[in-house]
Amino acid sequence: MKEFTLTTPALLFSAISLILLAYTNRFLSYAALIRDLHAKFQKNKDKMLLGQISNLRRRLYLTKNMQIFGVSSLFLCVLTMFLIYTGYPNEAFWVFGVALLLLIISLGLSILEIQISVKALDLHLHKMEEEK
Repeated sequence: MKEFTLTTPALLFSAISLILLAYTNRFLSYAALIRDLHAKFQKNKDKMLLGQISNLRRRLYLTKNMQIFGVSSLFLCVLTMFLIYTGYPNEAFWVFGVALLLLIISLGLSILEIQISVKALDLHLHKMEEEK
């Protein structure tokens, strides 16, 4: 094994930070959409709105889990740096491996959320085509 230094986990900081920013932006856009749908649903109890609400709920929870795994990955990167700093390189190596796995899970959930979002938008496109 090559030398494991503080710079190895530090390299992920900027990447994880940008990913978390993107996840937060998704979360905020979902919050705005949900508030808008709530107002529309109060005026008109349309079944299509119920489908959109259900879809948004699923995407919202996926985004929450993406954020949790991303933040946990960042936390373990910091812990890795602390372990290296305090002289525990073997433990740091394994903690960093777990951090990478959590990041992989977060990114995998992101792919799933993107697929669900595309399907939801595709339904809207089909409906517009039918209304011609």
